[in-house]
Amino acid sequence: MDTELLKGTLTLLILSLLSRKPMYGYEIASTVHSDTSGAFTWREGSLYPSLHKLEANGLITGEWEETDGGRKRKVYHITPRGREALDEKQRSWTELQAAVNCVLEKSHGQA
Repeated sequence: MDTELLKGTLTLLILSLLSRKPMYGYEIASTVHSDTSGAFTWREGSLYPSLHKLEANGLITGEWEETDGGRKRKVYHITPRGREALDEKQRSWTELQAAVNCVLEKSHGQA
């Protein structure tokens, strides 16, 4: 998959996943991997900086939680501001997708 096309979708997808339920980092990465049948594999180097940025911008919050095994993990929750941002990003994505599809459909068979 062309990773250039994926730039800018990370925030949209993270917010969308967290709108389902609170999740910790590994759970976010494994859910997107599963939901996309393996097309998206997020590494720590891209996921965690994005989570920290979203948290700094007030779109998500993180709370430390202790697991049954006594380990701690940070669970992320979408905030009301994050839900607003998600709505806007979904609208923008829909508009972009429709515009790109128009060009592709009109160009089909022209190459």
